[in-house]
Amino acid sequence: MEVVVSREKGNKRLDQFISEVAELSRSQAKEIIEKGLVKVNGKEAKKPSQKVKEGQVVSFEVPPPEPIEVKPEDIPLEVVYEDEDVIVVNKPAGMVVHPAPGHYTGTLVNALLYHCKDLKGIGGALRPGIVHRLDKETSGLIVVAKNDLAQQSLIEQFKNRSVGRFYRALIVGIPKKERDRIVLPIGRDRFDRKKFSPNTTSPKEAITNYWVLEKFPEDNISEIKCKLETGRTHQIRVHMSSLGHPLLGDKVYGYKPSKIRDRELRELIDQMGMHALCAYYLAFNHPRSGKRLEFEVELPQGYKRVLNFLRRKKGEEL
Repeated sequence: MEVVVSREKGNKRLDQFISEVAELSRSQAKEIIEKGLVKVNGKEAKKPSQKVKEGQVVSFEVPPPEPIEVKPEDIPLEVVYEDEDVIVVNKPAGMVVHPAPGHYTGTLVNALLYHCKDLKGIGGALRPGIVHRLDKETSGLIVVAKNDLAQQSLIEQFKNRSVGRFYRALIVGIPKKERDRIVLPIGRDRFDRKKFSPNTTSPKEAITNYWVLEKFPEDNISEIKCKLETGRTHQIRVHMSSLGHPLLGDKVYGYKPSKIRDRELRELIDQMGMHALCAYYLAFNHPRSGKRLEFEVELPQGYKRVLNFLRRKKGEEL
């Protein structure tokens, strides 16, 4: 991996810099430095404490992780549908879909392994049955395959874009267009590896369609519906932020509480504990029967409280 030090990250410790851009712990970053796996401007780095400077090129290797065993955990699941081939779950905000560095327990996979006794061996140890994902702070519908037939069918359906996925989101601002199709390739940000953006060395096609559902001009907020044509990580968040309309609560991609003038509204957004995005609708063809299955769930309570507050204010004005 090779990263150019940005102005924002200049003058940081090398171990801190690597930790941030590679999503490693400080101890892991320190370890690869001490093993001689890190170079700054082509020279091997010796000390984790050395400071990086803007414009320097930091290159490093991250050794493959040690194999881990993902254990079943008795975590409550909201199962929307289940049969011998698939299970559809309404994932709450705050739950990681599959194990990854820093999140080896408490994930949807841990819960599924407890709930479904036949998931092992499907799709790999860390992601059994997982054919798509939702961000940690995004709530909503996700389908999981329970056998090879289902997994291959669902993978193909996602590939040919026959899976229907609709999201609702609350955003800052009023879009200029009532509806639009955003075609903007994205990938890991060149300077901040935890973020995704158009400013990347590895762009991948990303297409989001959105429709404005409701406008709240006094508070400079809108509710939109989104339909994905591709499923890139953070796609809706990045695309809406690129238009100057970050999601409420999404501080990673530009939401600033200070821009919300109404104190009560600001507190309600903070109390959501998530960014205002819900995958409320999912449709796909059943892997075995071919029947079209459609599912829809209610918006999470925190999201609804913010939306109802905006509607009450708007109603008082009419």
